[in-house]
Amino acid sequence: MYRQALLSFLILSSTVYSADKKSYGTIIVKEVTPVYDADTFKVNIDGWPAIIGERMPIRAYGFDAPEIKGKCQKEKDLALVAKQLTVEALDNVHVIELRDIRRWKYFRVIADIYVDGVSLTDMHLQAGTARPYAGESRQRWCEP
Repeated sequence: MYRQALLSFLILSSTVYSADKKSYGTIIVKEVTPVYDADTFKVNIDGWPAIIGERMPIRAYGFDAPEIKGKCQKEKDLALVAKQLTVEALDNVHVIELRDIRRWKYFRVIADIYVDGVSLTDMHLQAGTARPYAGESRQRWCEP
């Protein structure tokens, strides 16, 4: 009985884990609607039903940026600088791609964001407006 339960658990947990890693490919963004912060914004996508293709929230994968509603003034100030980099990167470009689209924590849609072929993650990491992030515990932006 114990073996059967353990085997069932392992099979189910492995399918859940692999489902989290499923990629839904790449799409081209028609329009970016509001940018909330450096790593979160909404997009419109041509050819998708309005219920999922209009104002769909996207979380950029690969970096953690300071939060607009941060815990200290330093974090809030850094968040505005980081947000401005994202706004400028997404403004007046030819192609915005969401690559390797997948589900993430809290059922969010995440993707690798490319702006005219350049990674938004790389832009932020090179500018010092974000830290690398792959789902582990986040580092604090404010001193303890």
